[in-house]
Amino acid sequence: MLLTGGLKSLLPHVLRRIIRCNRLCISNTSGMAEGYKQANIVILHKSLADDFEKFCRANDGPLPLLYRSQPGDWKCPSLRSDSNIRTDCLQYRKYEHGACTGSLKSLKEYSEQLKDMVTFYLGCSFSSEKAIQRAGIPIRNVEQKCNASMYKTSVPCNSISMFHCNLVVTMRPIPESKLGVAVSATSGLKEAHGAPIHIGDPGLLGIQDLSKPDYGDPVHLHPGDIPVFWASGVTGVEAIINSRAPLAFTNSPDCTFVTDLERSTVSSSEGAPQVHCISQDPLHFSIVSAEAAQKINTLETLIGVDPGERGIGHLRRQGELLGASLALSRAGSVLVTTGFPTHYSHQPPEENDGPPGALAIAAMLQALQKRVAMVTDRRAMELNTKIIEEAVQLGILKTPIPLLSYQRENANSALMFLCENGNPERPRFDHLVAIERAGMAADGNYYNARKVNIKHLVDPIDELFLAAQTIPGITTTGVGDGGNELGMGKVKDAVKKYIKNGDVIACDVEADFTVVAGVSNWGGYAIACALHVLRCCATHERYLRRALGCPRAPSQRPWLPALPSVPKEEKLLKALVQLGVRSGKTASLEMEVDGLPFYSTHSLMIEKLLQEAQH
Repeated sequence: MLLTGGLKSLLPHVLRRIIRCNRLCISNTSGMAEGYKQANIVILHKSLADDFEKFCRANDGPLPLLYRSQPGDWKCPSLRSDSNIRTDCLQYRKYEHGACTGSLKSLKEYSEQLKDMVTFYLGCSFSSEKAIQRAGIPIRNVEQKCNASMYKTSVPCNSISMFHCNLVVTMRPIPESKLGVAVSATSGLKEAHGAPIHIGDPGLLGIQDLSKPDYGDPVHLHPGDIPVFWASGVTGVEAIINSRAPLAFTNSPDCTFVTDLERSTVSSSEGAPQVHCISQDPLHFSIVSAEAAQKINTLETLIGVDPGERGIGHLRRQGELLGASLALSRAGSVLVTTGFPTHYSHQPPEENDGPPGALAIAAMLQALQKRVAMVTDRRAMELNTKIIEEAVQLGILKTPIPLLSYQRENANSALMFLCENGNPERPRFDHLVAIERAGMAADGNYYNARKVNIKHLVDPIDELFLAAQTIPGITTTGVGDGGNELGMGKVKDAVKKYIKNGDVIACDVEADFTVVAGVSNWGGYAIACALHVLRCCATHERYLRRALGCPRAPSQRPWLPALPSVPKEEKLLKALVQLGVRSGKTASLEMEVDGLPFYSTHSLMIEKLLQEAQH
């Protein structure tokens, strides 16, 4: 028997001859014939072949199709010159009516049946291992001399006829400092599953215990390692099982078919992908192209101008808009809040900075088919109902969004509001957004910029953001322009140091992401534009759909009408004036926000944001 030493450097045709002679003392082909593509195989009756090919095309992340044979053809000349699929895998599995009925070293005894069967050769992640190693990243299962870990997930593949199953993934532990390198090293290897489809907590894929893989062996994480998941060709095995085909064969997981094709990389026009953490509990990272990230950072720079010369430049942290938009992009249900009753002597006391930005966010979320609701003060329910109705009539919102209020009745009120039956394992929302919402100061009061306490006009919606910090799966964003808004607690030290009256008015409640803008509405417009940029980013869009289905064509962007525009925002501001909602700084009922004229300031900012997002 031959041992494994030196097999990594063997040429594929030499390795195949050794496998054919059954002279290898190994259990898998991981790390063998480095630099050459390996393939998973699925063999089934010719009557099922067309539907299985469609299934592969509809799920090309886990099932990148390298070659489909003719019925009875045991060779694949496009992949290797001397192949014989009956003998060239280390081990095969036999399936009858969905059940695995045998493990085989050769398929020669089934030569007669194979005459009416078609072989599918599917890309394998083993092909990417050398690229990962060349990037200076250890392959833990190779180090530990065991098979890779593969898991069934709760993520459904696209079904075609009798072929249906959930996605199967391969997990590799990657040092956190190397996550970006690992994604870059694999993103161009489209025929080896490409970039990861998930980085972080396995529970988000429905995987309960990493120590109990469904296929392969447990691979132990080192301190500082993050579990990273790639789509796996073993998904095809699950599809065969669920199809209950009368007879089918596959390679055993980790015993793949070694081809003569050298590993190749497909470059992206979007630039190198980036990895960003969007949640600590559960731990979750997202992927975005360098091009899209740069656009969003430019949006953040645009809204960071300080027309009121309040010193907000000291509050800004680059990258907060990107983090917020990445978190919102993967959220399914979002709660938005706004409302700053700075004009306590007027009725209504609200200012007109906040509602337009909140509606811009809600409109884009709605267009992206996410659930969105708004929470406001009980005394302002009638006003906000009218504002939402106006937004629908103006074409800003497709349909009215639910309007809620929150009151503290007991210590569990916030938990009951945010979670079904108060169960923190069943949150109703993935993300909370506060934009120009009065925020609680350190002394428990709420102050406007002039240091006037307006607590009597504000319901304790801050409690929802505080409770969210204790509920796994809920992230938060705060948008503000002065430091006294909900969520600005993250920069409260800078507020106290640089903002007038900051030592008193600074909000003490933090959000995970703090978007600082010259006018808060601009922050809302920027978030809407950033969500558009992300949805147009092929790298991010693939990550969102777990590499299942087909990428959206550039012409298919149904969310485009939801972007803010000068005509829509002009009409909305006129409606707010009609409702008696005043400018924040001057309390005037004119076409201005925070004392800045709409036509020469706000309209120009909207145009700049749209130009950057859409170019």
